[in-house]
Amino acid sequence: MKHTLFALALLPSAALADPISFAWTPNPQTPQVDVALAKGYFTEAGLDVQLVTFASGREAFEALLGGQVDVAFMAEFPAATGALTKQDFAIVADLSRYTGSRIIGNTEQGALAAPADLAGKRIGTTLGTNVDYFLSEVLRTAGVEAEVINAAPGDLVPALLRGDVDAIVPFPTFYAGAAEALGDKYQELRPGGYAPHYVLAATTAMTSERGADLTAFLGALVKADADVSAAPAAAAEAVSGSMGGAVAPAELQKMWADVDLGTTLSTDLLDLLLSEASWIAAKGVVKADAPTAATIAPYLDATALSAVAPEAVTLD
Repeated sequence: MKHTLFALALLPSAALADPISFAWTPNPQTPQVDVALAKGYFTEAGLDVQLVTFASGREAFEALLGGQVDVAFMAEFPAATGALTKQDFAIVADLSRYTGSRIIGNTEQGALAAPADLAGKRIGTTLGTNVDYFLSEVLRTAGVEAEVINAAPGDLVPALLRGDVDAIVPFPTFYAGAAEALGDKYQELRPGGYAPHYVLAATTAMTSERGADLTAFLGALVKADADVSAAPAAAAEAVSGSMGGAVAPAELQKMWADVDLGTTLSTDLLDLLLSEASWIAAKGVVKADAPTAATIAPYLDATALSAVAPEAVTLD
C-alpha cells in the first residue's frame, strides 16, 4: 500500500475545478476516502467534490451510466455486466479487496467444515449478484451440487434461523448480524477463491477531457492511502465518524484484517471481471457473446492512476 505520490500541480482553493459528483456511501472498506475528505485533500488538490449517496453500488453505477454522477464507488460485479452490455464507462481505481468471503451455516443443519459439506444442502443467496457468483464458483470447484434458493439480502438470516435453508451466502454487511442472531449455532466456511474488489468507475468525460481532474482526484486518494498505512487507528476514527458511529473504530480495525487496503489497478481485477462476465453470459443473466480478455481490458483505464502512483498499476 506504499505508493510514491508524484508531484501534482495543485490549483489554489480559490480556483476550484468544475464540481465532481461522486456517488459514494460511507462504508468500512474504503478508509482512504474518509481520510481524504476529513483532511481536505480533495480541496487541496483544487477539486470541488460533491457526494451523492445511493442505496447500493449497482444504483450508483446506473447513475453513472445515466450521466447523473461523474465517479461511482461500487463492488466490481456491476462493471462486469456493464462491460458485457458495452456501456460507456471505465474502472479507474481499485480501492480495496475483501478477503473474508464466507458461507454461513446453522449447526442444527449439519456440519460445514469443507466445501464438500455443501453437497445436497439448501443454500440461500441472492441470484444474479456477486455472492451468487461466489457460491457457484465454490460448488464448481468442489465438484458438488446443491439446491440454490433465491432470497432478498435481508431475508437470508431469518431463513437460516427458521431452518428454511441449511446455509446462506449473504453480502458481507450481514455477517455480523448473522453471528449475533445465531449465537452458538453460528458456523462459517471460508473457502477462498473470491475477493470482492471495491472500485471506482468514471464516465468517459472524466477519463478524457476531464482527465486532469480525475488525476487530481486519485492523487488525493493515494495521498490518503499513506495516512491509512501510517496511522490505521486515526483512519478508523475517520471511518467510524463518517458512518455515524455505526461501527466502532476498534471493530473497524478488526475488520481490516480481512481487507487488502490500498489504491491499485491490477491484472487480478481484469481476470476476475472476465470470469464474472463469462459466468453472467453463460447463466443467461445478460444476453451477450462470451467475453474475452481483449473485450474486457479496455474497461480498465490506468491513465490517471499511473500519473500519480505508477507502481500501483500492474496491468499486463
